[in-house]
Amino acid sequence: MYRDSEQVFDSIFLSYNKILNRFHSLGVTTKHGKEIKHIDLRKAIDVMLKKHPTCRWRSEKIRSRKYFVLVEGYIWLNQVYFQKEKSLIDADVDFFENRIKQYEELLKIEHKENWWNEDMDIKQLCKYFNIKDITVRKAIKKMCDCGFEKYKFLVNEKVVISKEGVEWICKNVFKQKYLELLEEYKMELTELYIEAGYPYDNFFHKN
Repeated sequence: MYRDSEQVFDSIFLSYNKILNRFHSLGVTTKHGKEIKHIDLRKAIDVMLKKHPTCRWRSEKIRSRKYFVLVEGYIWLNQVYFQKEKSLIDADVDFFENRIKQYEELLKIEHKENWWNEDMDIKQLCKYFNIKDITVRKAIKKMCDCGFEKYKFLVNEKVVISKEGVEWICKNVFKQKYLELLEEYKMELTELYIEAGYPYDNFFHKN
């Protein structure tokens, strides 16, 4: 019975030691190809918490001296932090896109991506992305150089970017903004997942 309970818990959250054991058995290593040690894992989890605090992937340390990490957080560590094929931001975006798809399929929710509903001028783009004018203009130039000049036009002598262009710039230049949108939507799905009766950030008093 205890073994069965432990297996159930392991499908929801893992201790640091169990995460290390899984990484070692899978041959997951640091960026330099070395075996992942506790210090490496703690650093990775610090990055995880800093980048995605709303995901609630790590337990609070209350009763025990141990922290526990949700399996979803473990998957992030494996597929994002310790992977070596992509940049961290690209792997992060891919991770959230995939998790969103999985949540939508499980919850039988149709995907509706309507974050870019209006055209924007330079000033609006600066506010939307929280960046300087010159940086926005460089992004627009990159968009045009990539063959999407059709997304740029003039209105009353002001440069305006179509909603399709705003989407392109968000996904291809200012990816952190896109990642924030993905995370916010993913957590909306997570709350629906919890409402449907699935365990998420419930550590069953083990912490």
